[in-house]
This record gives sequence, structure tokens and C-alpha cells, in this order.
Amino acid sequence: MTFWEHLDELRKVLFHSLWAIMIFMVAIFVCKDFVFDRIILAPLDSDFVLYRAFNALLGIFGIPSLEDFKVELVNIDLAAQFFIHVKISFFLGLVVAAPYIFYELWGFLRPALYPNEKTAVKSAFGFAAVLFYCGVLVGYFLIFPLTLRFLGTYQVSDTVANQIALQSYISMFVGLIFIMGIVFEMPMLAALLSRLGIINKQLLQKYRKHAVIVLLILAAVITPSGDAFTLFAVGLPLYGLYEVSIAVCKSASAEELADMKEAEEEEKSEGESAK
Repeated sequence: MTFWEHLDELRKVLFHSLWAIMIFMVAIFVCKDFVFDRIILAPLDSDFVLYRAFNALLGIFGIPSLEDFKVELVNIDLAAQFFIHVKISFFLGLVVAAPYIFYELWGFLRPALYPNEKTAVKSAFGFAAVLFYCGVLVGYFLIFPLTLRFLGTYQVSDTVANQIALQSYISMFVGLIFIMGIVFEMPMLAALLSRLGIINKQLLQKYRKHAVIVLLILAAVITPSGDAFTLFAVGLPLYGLYEVSIAVCKSASAEELADMKEAEEEEKSEGESAK
């Protein structure tokens, strides 16, 4: 196929994916009351499932329950609520359509792969949607509620009341949950690169300390807010995903281990020469 034929195939993939998103978007847009009252705004008070689970766990050990709380949202922009309705509908449409989008991408890439690559890439795309949903669920049921409870109730003084804008709430909601869905693809990417012989278990283990620094920087970049609590809440799952990535990677072959050992010896000799 020529370049323009490839571009035409990519256009079809994007067009089909967009149609899937739009169909789910319209369905979600119609169900406004359920979507906002039961899903989007559910973490705003103590009745949310995570807080009730914490209270039940604390009750088992005889520890007093968490204090009740309720975060109030305000809106000062005339058109904000309508556009936020559209934004949330598109976001949830994208989340629901994720498996179909991954399937379309797989269909686009499949003809360009060798037979041995197809098996590895097919397995990776098969788990991509599952990992994406796992990330979305972790973001919604754990990361976002904890972040909201801490930041939404934190006060420098009792005389300063929190009045959180609806736009601020929605931006953090969409940002954190979508980011968690994306970063949960890390084990899938690691497994794919391992099957293609680009990385291996020993390589990731060797650079574990470096990875911690890189992941903290990544968490600082991708978090919607600049506070330390959100940074920690995102950075900890990222490191856990790195450990999972090590577990799913293939071990290096004898030749690769010999090359790695030779590279380490060269680094040591260069370091001694520099001294």
C-alpha cells in the first residue's frame, strides 16, 4: 500500500472510533440524572462506597469511624453546566468505547506485523482494554475520592470556607481517572516490548532505582493539581505498575545476560578511567 492508502485506512479507523464514541456519548447525555447523581457527584459525601468500606473496616478493629463530610460545589459561569454535561458525556463515551477503539487499532496494525509479532501484539491489545478499565476503576474508587476528601476538606482556618467550583471538580475528576486508565497500560507495554525482545526482566530490575525518580517526575507532570498528596496518590500506583511490569516480562537469554554483564564492566572501567 502507498502512503496515502495507509492514511486512508487510518482515517477509517479514526472515523469508526469517533462514531462509536458519539453513539455512547448520546446515550450517556440522555441519562443525565443517573450519570451525575449516581456516578460523577457520588464521591462528594460520606455515603460513597469507599468511605463506607473504610468505616466498616475501622469498625472491625474498634476504631472510630471517619467524620462525615460533604463537599459543596458552586457554579459562577452561565454556560458551564451545559458544556460540562457535554464534556462528561464525551469522556464516558470514550471510556465505554475503549474496547472497540483498541480493536480498530489492532486491525490497522495487524497487516504490518510479522507472524511472530502478531501473537505478541494481539495478546497485548487483548489485555489493553482490561488494564484501561482497571486503571479507570482504581482512579474512580480510590485515587480521586481520597484526593477529594483531603483537598476538599482541608482548611488553613475555620474562618475560610471552601467553595469549590464545578469546573475545578470536573477537571480533576476527568484528569485523574483518565490518566490512571492510561498509566495502567504500562504492564501491557512492558509485556509487548519483552515479547519483541526489546526489554527484559533483568533490565527493568537493574534500573529500578532510576525508574522511581522517573515515575515521581511523571506523576508530578500528569497530576492535575500540584499538591504533594495527589503526587503521592498517583506516584505509588505507578511504582506498583512498574513492579507488575517486571513480573510480566520475560527473563533475558544467556546471550543477553552476557551482553549486559559486558556493558556493566565497560561502564565500571570508564568510571575508573574518569577518576
